[in-house]
Amino acid sequence: MKKIVNYFKETYDELVNKVTWPSAKDLQSSVVVVSIASLIIALVVCLMDWIFNLGMTSMFPMPKL
Repeated sequence: MKKIVNYFKETYDELVNKVTWPSAKDLQSSVVVVSIASLIIALVVCLMDWIFNLGMTSMFPMPKL
């Protein structure tokens, strides 16, 4: 039981005294970078899907019912 209590004390001490937390400005700029990167990746995947779909439908046209 003493090991568990010691573990939580050391964990708390590390989070409060040793971890360097980002400032609000740093966090905002990181959010902007991640959002833009996510949008670019989503657009690239959408473009790849559209090109693949175009190629597949040109090679294997849908039969008319």
